[in-house]
Amino acid sequence: MLHVEDLGTVSYEEARRKQLECLEARVRGEVPDTLFLLEHPPVVTLGRGTDPVNLLDDDRFPVIASERGGDVTLHAPGQVVGYLIRLLTEEHRDLHAHMRLLEEIVIRTLLGFGIESERLKGKTGVWTHGRKIASLGVACRNWCTWHGFALNVGIDLEMFRAINPCGFDPGVMTSMEHELESSVPISDAKQALERTASDLLEPVD
Repeated sequence: MLHVEDLGTVSYEEARRKQLECLEARVRGEVPDTLFLLEHPPVVTLGRGTDPVNLLDDDRFPVIASERGGDVTLHAPGQVVGYLIRLLTEEHRDLHAHMRLLEEIVIRTLLGFGIESERLKGKTGVWTHGRKIASLGVACRNWCTWHGFALNVGIDLEMFRAINPCGFDPGVMTSMEHELESSVPISDAKQALERTASDLLEPVD
C-alpha cells in the first residue's frame, strides 16, 4: 500500500533529508512506497540539466542545486510538491514510464477539478491549453526513485519571472486557480492527489 504523508510547509533542504532517509529505508524493505506532499518556501532549484542562462535573477530567491533531472524551476507557497519514493521492481525499471506515471497522477487529478490537461511530445510536465501547469524532475538510486512533481495550485505566477522555467518563457506557466478563475484550497488539491496516486500505484512489497 502507498503511504502518503502531508509534510505541510518545509524547506527544500529538510524535504531532501526526509526523502533520502525514506529512500534508504525503502531499499532495505523497511517502509512501503511513500508519497510526500508539501509546500516549499520560495526557492529556485537547479536540475542536472540546467542551462545557466535560464536563471534570470539569482538574487530574488535562494538557489539550490538538485540531483533531479531537468532544468531550473521554482517552488513557492501555492504549489503542491509531490515527492514519490518508489522502489522499481524488475518489471517496472523504466524511468520514462515512471515519469509518465507521475504525469498521469497530475492529469487525472486536474480532470477531477474540471481542468483538461495533457502531455506534449518532447516537453516534460503537464500542460493545459498550451501552458504548463505542473513540472516534473526525478532522481533514482538503487532503482528507488525520489523527487517528483510540482503542481501549480494558487502560486503567484509572477514569481516565475526570476527564471526561464525548464527553459521556457516565464509566461508559459499557469495554475489551477488561473485556469478555473476561482480559488482552490491546497488541502483539496493534496487530498485529490493522494486519492489518484493511491489508485494508480500498485503496492510493492
